[in-house]
This record gives sequence, structure tokens and C-alpha cells, in this order.
Amino acid sequence: MAVRPGLWPALLGMVLASWLRGSGAQQSATVANPVPGANPDLLPHFLVEPEDVYIVKNKPVLLVCKATPATQIFFKCNGEWVRQVDHVIERSTDGSSGLPAMEVRINVSRQQVEKVFGLEEYWCQCVAWSSSGTTKSQKAYIRIAYLRKNFEQEPLAKEVSLEQGIVLPCRPPEGIPPAEVEWLRNEDLVDPSVDPNVYITREHSLVVRQARLADTANYTCVAKNIVARRRSTSAAVIVYVDGSWSPWSKWSACGLDCTHWRSRECSDPAPRNGGEECRGTDLDTRNCTSDLCVHTTSGPEDVALYVGLVAVAVCLLLLLLVLILVYCRKKEGLDSDVADSSILTSGFQPVSIKPSKADNPHLLTIQPDLSTTTTTYQGSLCPRQDGPSPKFQLTNGHLLSPLSGGRHTLHHSSPTSEAEDFVSRLSTQNYFRSLPRGTSNMAYGTFNFLGGRLMIPHTGVSLLIPPDSIPRGKIYEIYLTLHKPEDVRLPLAGCQTLLSPIVSCGPPGVLLTRPVILAMDHCGEPSPESWSLRLKKQSCEGTWEDVLHLGEEAPSHLYYCQLEASSCYVFTEQLGRFALVGEALSVAAAKRLKLLLFAPVACTSLEYNIRVYCLHDTRDALKEVVQLEKQLGGQLIQEPRVLHLKDSYHNLRLSIHDVPSSLWKSKLLVSYQEIPFYHIWNGTQQFLHCTFTLERVSPSTSDLACKVWVWQVEGDGQSFSINFNITKDTRFTELLALESEGGVPALVGPSAFKIPFLIRQKIITSLDPPCSRGADWRTLAQKLHLDSHLSFFASKPSPTAMILNLWEARHFPNGNLSQLAAAVAGLGQPDGGLFTVSEAEC
Repeated sequence: MAVRPGLWPALLGMVLASWLRGSGAQQSATVANPVPGANPDLLPHFLVEPEDVYIVKNKPVLLVCKATPATQIFFKCNGEWVRQVDHVIERSTDGSSGLPAMEVRINVSRQQVEKVFGLEEYWCQCVAWSSSGTTKSQKAYIRIAYLRKNFEQEPLAKEVSLEQGIVLPCRPPEGIPPAEVEWLRNEDLVDPSVDPNVYITREHSLVVRQARLADTANYTCVAKNIVARRRSTSAAVIVYVDGSWSPWSKWSACGLDCTHWRSRECSDPAPRNGGEECRGTDLDTRNCTSDLCVHTTSGPEDVALYVGLVAVAVCLLLLLLVLILVYCRKKEGLDSDVADSSILTSGFQPVSIKPSKADNPHLLTIQPDLSTTTTTYQGSLCPRQDGPSPKFQLTNGHLLSPLSGGRHTLHHSSPTSEAEDFVSRLSTQNYFRSLPRGTSNMAYGTFNFLGGRLMIPHTGVSLLIPPDSIPRGKIYEIYLTLHKPEDVRLPLAGCQTLLSPIVSCGPPGVLLTRPVILAMDHCGEPSPESWSLRLKKQSCEGTWEDVLHLGEEAPSHLYYCQLEASSCYVFTEQLGRFALVGEALSVAAAKRLKLLLFAPVACTSLEYNIRVYCLHDTRDALKEVVQLEKQLGGQLIQEPRVLHLKDSYHNLRLSIHDVPSSLWKSKLLVSYQEIPFYHIWNGTQQFLHCTFTLERVSPSTSDLACKVWVWQVEGDGQSFSINFNITKDTRFTELLALESEGGVPALVGPSAFKIPFLIRQKIITSLDPPCSRGADWRTLAQKLHLDSHLSFFASKPSPTAMILNLWEARHFPNGNLSQLAAAVAGLGQPDGGLFTVSEAEC
């Protein structure tokens, strides 16, 4: 059947609309030319086009298109069609032309924009159809608005002289949209249109052409955009005036002494605001002659007068000497009458902090202040339960069957049906509804007083259940779960950042008689001067609480933490959900980022993508990326590197260089790509990466040599030199081969421990009692470099058991048992032979 040419665009629009209603698959943008023979005046033209907008905080933005005549309008964002179900459509008639009009609206969320990293910003445009063809609207760019806290340059205090020029620089914080700058003088707005003596440069500096006394004030630079308003520190500007002499007065009349004088004042101007005083004298005298000036010669009468005056002066001097001598004699008499000079100073004894002595009750003393105490905040915990729990059945319930014959059953996550059944049972309880529904990041097992171990392979996450942690006669089914950050809402305040994975162990509320040890990796560079580290735990009500402030632990606390360079070991007597959070105390605080470069194993097109991942330097994050790249068909093309990201608010930049132009062409249109600082620092976003797209000049090109740089602005950086064959080079693949961590995820009883049970008991029995020669558990802690935890160990019923438990958690499965045996035997115990480890006892 023939179709009229004018109907093809309409049919095309209908086919496109039907396709968009389906699976929501992506398609590339196409622009149809006007249909031959159609009226060009009937091509759609836009009455309203989408405009650039900013996302403030988490509020989505609205984009609107309106065109006439139009039979269909759809949005396309970053080259991908928006699903029809996301469009809100209104049809009407254009009042001026009478042609059909259509208005379409969509919402764009912050999450959609944050997913786009790389060569271009997030943009959307409209495509409108009519019977005569199609028309595209202008592109509207959607950006996430922000304004950093710190000014790049702040104004500084100045002292300037009158009529001197003043320049106060100000570089506002980085922001989108760029911040507008205004200046305050003593909190009043500086308006150059009102005061022509001041102006603001394009670089936001405030310039005063000629300083006036009225310009003495505190100046503040204010930066603001649609997100926030920031103030710089105030700069005090002092305009001083150096003093200057007034004109000399007229000469005075000539006096009897044949002199006259003139004067002046330091008042033209007078010194102000610390200006210098006038230099020189304010009075000038000269000799003069006049009728009043009498000159005579000395006669005999004058000589007699001078002799008489000298005689009077000598008599007065002798009288003064006599009076001084009399006064001195009287003072000596008074001193001889004072036998004990302490009478004069008894009311001014020095203040001492030492207690007063019994034989001197009158001494004024100050006792030490004993009212000051140190407290450690501890969040509320789920109550321990010894019997059946209203939240979870712990003993001899429907989840567990009694063990017979003294044998210990082992549950692990290999059988899929068992794992799904266990997860489904847990998910019926309110507390466990957020547990992952898969089993790759979960381990569980059934344990009694002999203890055991749970591990999530290749993540560094494990739970050690030491012997006698579970009361005798009790049997618990315990689980260990690793959560994805996006699946658990962990509120972070201020400059806090997530440093570890979020891990759950449970059920919560079970009765434990000894602490278990939860091990997990962290990515912080621990330094007491740079970090404030806290262990957070989620309560039964779902709120997160600080249960431990590292460095301020109390020995009797329910929680304790051994922090090492890349791992932490948490002693806890209550199971639950934990995370290690850090707050930067200075810009020196740094997180370790693992940098990984991946590319396709097989390249069937001319394009070749290099993906650069920036993730936390923890084994669980590495495992997630490796599994993702296996699904994408990627391979590692360089050795991983570590970059230290500082809390300086500066973004991470990535660039590619030295690409041979004769073989390859880079599609990077800018000098570098950038990942915002906050996306990395908060620690809750996974798989942060940038992609560099290269294009081969010829399909036969297989050798690639270039450099990739990754650096933080004004911070640490790493450089990768790539030189390999994209079709056959696999030399880096084995670098990420996941190492074994002890086999099955759950080990029960003695098989879960490196130290044989009988030898463990012998060590505990021998080292727990105090020894006068120092051969006890304290010396063992020193030998194992654990002497900073002596107060914690001493607070437990068996300090030696705590030390051995921590050794087991740190050194499984590759710990050197012979070195531990040598350390124990070297303590000088008389029965040191008891600690010899033999294969038979193992």
C-alpha cells in the first residue's frame, strides 16, 4: 500500500512513541529533513524552549517545551531519549495561528546529573514533530549548584596614609553558578554608584582611589549564589594622618632682654589615627634691638649684689644637709626596734597548691580541684537477652535443631537454597529488612561455647567468636553482612566521612560473656593530630549513635578498637551494625584512594575506552570493582596506585597525554576531566570513575602508548605510563587475582583458630596470674606490641585470652605460629616446655 509522503513524519513519530513506551531502550538522536513538497511554514517552531537551570540541594528541576504545530514532542538528555512515562503532556491550540500546540514537561533529579562524569555537562533538548518535518530546540544545561566554604583569597588589614590608594583583594570560594561578590564597610553595603571614590574590579577586588578618614573601617568580602552566602574574615583598614606645622605667627615685640619670638602649632593637619607628630620646635627666638632694649655696664654695686646672692645660696645648702642627717638617724632608730620583719608581711604569704602542714595552720593554701572528671559518651544499646527474644528466637527455637553426639554442624553460604532460606527468615524481623537479599556479601553459621569465625571472602571483613564468648548450653545462629553504602542511610554531619565498610553482625541482643572481634578495612591515614575517629552503631530503633571515640576509650567500655594502618579490630560485647567514621581536624587529614585503570579485553570497533576508577583503598571496594569489570569484559592495564586525598575541598582531576596522533585520536575536548571533591570525600558513592575515549586511525592499530595523570588540585598526584598491545597483552590481569582467605566463609570450633585449644588454655593458665619477675601477660603484650591496651586487657577476667584473641583476629589464616610460641616461651616461665607446639596437638 502506498503512503503519501506527507504522512511519513507522523508515522515516524508514532513508531518512536510506541517504542519509547516499551522497554525504555536508548537510541541515538536523529533529525529528519523537511519532507519534499511539504509546506516549510508548517515545520514546528518553539514557543517555549528549555533554559539552563541549577539544582539546589536535592530539589529536582522542571524543564518545559512548547511548540506549534506539533504532533509529538520528546525530550532527549545527553543523547538519550527520555521515557514517555516521564513526560507530562498538554495539548492546546495556538491562539494566534489556530494550529495545534503541545507543551511537554519533565523533571530532572540530582541523581541523574551526578551519574554523568567526563567530557560534557548534563544537557537536555526537545525534538518536535509535525507533518512537515522535525525541529530541535536549544540545549538546556542542568548543573548542580554549590558554593564551597573557604575563600581562595581573603582581604588583609592595612594602614595607609591620607589620599593614598587602597586595594583589598578577594577571590571568592569556588561555586556553581559562580559567586557574586559584594563588599561591606562596617556591615554597610559599599555601593560604587553612590560613592565614586570606590569601585570593584572584575577580579572582585575593592579599590579606594584616594583614602579618606571616613574610609577607616572593617571591610568584609561577601560571596553568594543561589545555594549559600559566605563571608570572609574582616580586614581592618586604618587611614592615618601625619602631623604638619601651621604657619609661623608674627614676631613678638622686642623685650627688655633684647629678644623676640614667634610660634606655630602641629595642627595643619593634626596627627590622626597613629600618624607621626610634627618634627622640629614650636617656638623660635631671636635677638632684637629697640628703644625698650636697655644695655648697661656692671659697677661696684652690681658686684656686691652678686656676692650677697652667693652667700644666701650657700646657707640654704648647709641647712638642707642638716635636715637630711636628722632624718636618717630617726629612721635607723625605727629599724632597730623591729625585731622580726615577718610581722610586716604575715598577711601576704605565697599561695601554694600543697596541703597545709599541721604545725603551721595559718599558712594560706589551695587544695587541688578534684571535681573535674572525664566522661565518654555511649549510645543506648539493645538489651541483652538470656531467653527467647521478642525480635528473634535464639535458643532451641524453630531456626535451630539440637546437636547430637557432641558434633558441631557447619553452615556456610555455598548451598544457595540454604542461604536464601536463612535470609528470608531474617528478613521477617523488622531489624533485618535492610539485609541484602543475595549471599555473596554474607556469611553465617551455628556456634556454641567453642566459638568460631565468620568471613566474607576477599573483603577483609571477619568476625572472630572466641571460646567461651557464647554461654555454655547456648547455641546461636550468627550472621555477618557487608552492606553497600547506598543501601544503608548513614547520616554524616559536618566534615565527617565514611572510612570503612558498613558491616552488620547479629542477631542483636544476644547474650555474650566475652567480647567478639569484628575486623574490617579502613582508608584513613590515622593521625591523632589530623583525625577524630568514631565508631558508629545503629540502634534497634534505626538511629546511628557514637559508641566509641578512638583515643578516649574507657577500660570498662563495652567497645574497644585496635586501629592499624589499614585495618581496625573492634572488641564488642553487643552485636549490631557498625561503621568507622572520621572527622578531619585539619587540611592534613587524608584518605587513601586506590586508582585502577581498566580497558576492554577485546576491542571490535575503532573506539577504545580507558576507565579510571577512584575508590577507597579497602578490599571490599576493590572486590566490587573487579566483579563489575568482569561483567563489563574489562581487564586491568596498569598496576594499581594509591593517592592520598586531603580534606582541602579541592577536586580530583584526570587527564591523558602523549597519545600518538598518527595512530590514535583522543576524543577529550577539554584539557582534563574532574570529579567533585564531595563525591569522593563523603565515602558513600561507589564506582567513581572517568572514561577516556580513544579512536584508532586504522583497525590494524593495536599498540597503545600514552600517559594518564590523576591529581588533586594543590595535592597528591599519580602518573600512569601505558605501553601495551590491546589485543594480546594480559600481563596485569593476575595482579587482581583475589587471594584466598581461609576457605569457607564459616569455621566452627577449634578449626577456626591457629592456636590449638589445649595450648591456648596452658598459656592462659600460666600468664594470667601476676608474676613478680614480669613473666606474665603484660610482658607478652609488650612483645606483641600491644602494650598500649594494657588497661583494657586488665579489665577483663582473662587478660591473656584477650591478647590471644586479638592475635588470632590479626593473623588468620597466615599467622606465624612458631613466632608466637617463641614469644611465649621467651617469657622465662619455669614450665616453658608446656608452650611447645607440636603437629600432634594441632
